[in-house]
Order: sequence, then C-alpha cells, then structure tokens
Amino acid sequence: MLLSTAPVAALLASSVLGADPRTDLWLTDATARYARIYTSSANRLSGNSVTTWSNGSQSQNSPAYCGVQAVLSSTDWVYLRTTGLGSHAMGPWPANFPNLPANQHVLYRLPRNPVLGANGTLTGLGSIGYFVDGVAMFDSRDGFVWNGSAEQGGAGTGYWNRDAYVNEGATFDPAYAHQEGSGTYHYHANPVALRHLLGDHVDYAAATGSYRESAAPVTRHSPLLGWVRDGWPIYGPYGYVNATNPASGLTRMRTGFQLRNGQRGTDNISTTGRSSIPAWATRAYGVAASQSGPAVSTTYPRGRYMEDNAYLGDLGFQLGRDFDLDEYNGRWCVTPEYPAGVYAYFVSIAADGTPVFPYNIGRSFRSTPTGAAVQAIAENVTTNFVGGTNVLARLATPTRGANGNWVLTWNGIEGGGYSVERSEDLKSWTAVGAVTATAGDTASVSLASAGEVAAFRVRLGSVAAHDAVDSTTGGGGNNGGGGAGGPPIALVAPGSGTRGTTVRVTFTLGGMAPPANLQPASASLGTLVGTALARNGTQVSATFNIPANAAPGPVNAAVVFPGPPGMGNVTFSLANGFIIQ
Repeated sequence: MLLSTAPVAALLASSVLGADPRTDLWLTDATARYARIYTSSANRLSGNSVTTWSNGSQSQNSPAYCGVQAVLSSTDWVYLRTTGLGSHAMGPWPANFPNLPANQHVLYRLPRNPVLGANGTLTGLGSIGYFVDGVAMFDSRDGFVWNGSAEQGGAGTGYWNRDAYVNEGATFDPAYAHQEGSGTYHYHANPVALRHLLGDHVDYAAATGSYRESAAPVTRHSPLLGWVRDGWPIYGPYGYVNATNPASGLTRMRTGFQLRNGQRGTDNISTTGRSSIPAWATRAYGVAASQSGPAVSTTYPRGRYMEDNAYLGDLGFQLGRDFDLDEYNGRWCVTPEYPAGVYAYFVSIAADGTPVFPYNIGRSFRSTPTGAAVQAIAENVTTNFVGGTNVLARLATPTRGANGNWVLTWNGIEGGGYSVERSEDLKSWTAVGAVTATAGDTASVSLASAGEVAAFRVRLGSVAAHDAVDSTTGGGGNNGGGGAGGPPIALVAPGSGTRGTTVRVTFTLGGMAPPANLQPASASLGTLVGTALARNGTQVSATFNIPANAAPGPVNAAVVFPGPPGMGNVTFSLANGFIIQ
C-alpha cells in the first residue's frame, strides 16, 4: 500500500464544467523547480545550466523558483504571483549583452470580465500582460523613437517607434526572449519555448539548442499562451479557418499588416521617403499623417520602425477574406477554451516560424487595459493555486531494487529536505530515511527491505535558502518553509493602520492551510506582535497596538504555526503586507 499527498498541478485543465481559463489555465508544472540559465552556447549544448548567476553588475545570488507561484481571484480580478523567470532554461545571450534575468517578485492583477470597447488604447513600455508560465509580455517597441533629428530612448514625438524584433532580435536567446536593465525576462515576439512546452507546432533541436516551427501538418488549434492587460487571451499562431466554425479546418493566422514596400497597395518608402505615418498610426496617435521620419538608408533601413508597416484594412483588403487579424492583431472567434466565442490575440509568424509584424499584439490594446502590477491584494479572494514551497510531495509507486531494497521516488520541492517514514498499521510511523536537499523537483531513496511494508510517506522538513516570490530581499525559508520562503498570506485586512491606535487585523492564508484544529503560535506586523489570536478556517485575526512613535511605511505580515514534532514551525508571510501610517 502507498500513501502520498495530493499531486502537484501540471498544466491546469479548463475542460472541467464551469472552469475559468483565466484562473485555471496556467502552466505550473515547474513551480517547484529553480529557474536556470545557460551562460554560454557551449553550456546550452552540454545541458550545463546554473541556478545562480552574476555578471558583476546584475546578480541572482539565491535560487528562485520558476514562474507562476500563486493564482488568486475575486469576482472581478485574477491575481498572479510570479518570479517572471521561464520554466525552460533561459539563455544564453550574446557575450556583449549586458543584462541578465532576475526574480521580479511580481503581483499582477488581470481583469476577469473584459468588455470590448469602441477604441483601442496605446500600449506602454514594460509588461503589457503575462504568459501562462509567468513570463512577461512586452509590446513591439524597443523604447527608442525618432525625435525629428535623431533616435532617442523613451522620448521624442513617438510617431516613429523602433521595432524591437528588428532592432533587438540579435540580443534574444534561442527562446526569442531577453531582459532589460531591471532583469525582467520577456518576449516581444513569438514565445517559441513556451509554445514548445505547451505542445504547439514547435520542435526543439537538441543538437543545436534551438527551436523551429515543425514541418509536419498542423493538427490542432494553438494553445492559449497568456493574458494581455485588457483581459483578452493570446493564442499561438494557428486557429480555425472560419473564425466561428471549429469544423472549418486549421490555418496559420495571417497578419493584417504589410511592409510599406510598394506591394499590396502600399507606398514604397524606400523611394517616397518617410514623409507620413500610416492610417492605423494616425488613429492610434490622434495626429495628422504628415509626420516625417528619417530617409530610408543603411542606417535607417526599411522595417526599422513600426510605422514602416501599413494595415491592409486601410488599403481595400477585407478582414476574414484577405487576412485574419485586425489592427490590434486579434479577432472575435471560437477557440477550444471558448466555444461560445471570445476576442483573442494571436502570435504572428511566417510559414517558417520567423516572427512577423506586429508579433504579439498591435500598437494598441483592443480594450481598456486595466490590468497592472499591484503591491497587495485589497479584497477577499479565492486561492486557485499555490506553488513553490507549498507544493506537496507526490510519491510514485515503490519499486524493488536489484538487491531487494525498496526504492521510493517522489516529486517535491527543489531544495527541500524530506524525512521518509514507514508504517505497518497506518497509525504509528517510524523514520527510515531522509533526503537533506533535493536537486531538481524529484528525489529518490533506497531503503533496506524489512518484509512487506504497509505504507510509506515523505514529509517536508526544511527548505533551502532561496529568493522567494513574495520577498523583495530574497533569503528563503527554513524549518518547514518559514520566513520569506514560506507559504503566502493572500490578504491582510485592513491593509493599513494609524500610529497611536489599536487595530484588529485579519490574515487570510494563501497557502495550504494547517489542520483546522491547529491554532497559530503568533502573528506579527514587522516588529509588532499581535494579541488575542483567533482562527476561523483560513483566516487568523489578531489585535495590534501601533505605538505613536512607530516608523511609518510598509512592514511584513506573518503568521506562525507550530509544525509537526521535530519539523520546526511554518510561517505564512506577505512582504510589505501592511502599511503603518
């Protein structure tokens, strides 16, 4: 007989009746593994990745777990906690590229009930959404614009915006991703490594360490890849021929844009010059078309700017007949997750997989982009998923080794220290082995046979120091996941208190709650210790006296529970979860 805890979620399915893809369809099978990078092409080809890194100015000094660490939701919002680090091994980047990825400690809010608006809203720099592996999506720009006499970063008129794929593509890793100065790993175009992980039409060539579009026939609709700030999903490049008929066959979505090279009714800016911006840009920017850019040259080649592309809908071509995607790079359609229809963006690629403009989404959002990073959750939420140090061990069926020993293997937490116990009556348990720290999220132990064993179980006893998603200082937990690396607190209410007053604070536990009859040992707000502790299910309440001379500003919130004998305490925490005013 075998005892095991509940299995770790992999790609959470949305096919269950009543399920919501916005809360359920996140890639979480790497949540308990450390993020990794390749520091060189040679290391990539040999599979030699590292979990900490530094280039002298940017460092990831402690390991951080991959991507999605928690998903929570209310009626109106979905909250994502993510390190922003890919589930695949990232890198390498060119030797002269100065940036390395880092844990971003992100809490991001996405609208759960988007509404199609009459007009689009311009995208901004930085994250414009998140892919299902918790990696950021950036728009099609690289942040440089023509200011009338030169290119300038983040300034100027903004009417001629440099294309990120064209100008920065040389700095992308084999997954088509890189990071800016703050270490935000992100995609501007075709998230090919994620598509491969999700089983989209992508092959991985181990011999070259590269991804490529499969040459085989397309057999299924592309998977849902992520969510844009306005709440609409983004899919891979393959959808139904007829937008509302899933029986119409599959096709690669055709972009609605054409390079201004004199073909398909466009002007040829190589001969006419950049004397005007295209019609889609005049609508987006609210200005006249007569905005001059630099003459086409070897320094400023055609295709360098987003505005070097025209929208076919402005040139007499028809959406749905001559091309598939509108000027926002989406369409209203049915998908496997939305059989009744949804507005969806699609990744744009050429037949060979090369990214083509506008890549992920156009210059504007289709609807109001209310999604954004937030500092804390200020409403009651449901916990849909928690990962990282909250992942429970999943035992495989024990096997017999060649010497007759029992061999136990389980999936758990990378860096986790586990004790192995045996029972013959399911009442009393005896420690029979231990794993001090797992490498990867699997562990194995061989135990001397003592006849037919009734049951085995493994228990998490410690977690190695790591850079936790809910801590801006890193460090990680121990003794059952305490400290910054422990289970999260989903909500602190109220989220602030005034100096010189007494406040009753309720902490909503965001991780796997302890047994219902287990009472908390303590609750704290920074250095303040709570009194009159009470527990009601996943909520713990405590009273705090805030001294009149207390330092104002954010403080960490924590609730400590006693752990099993010999296993240490378990601390639920939320970095900067309460503000002293």
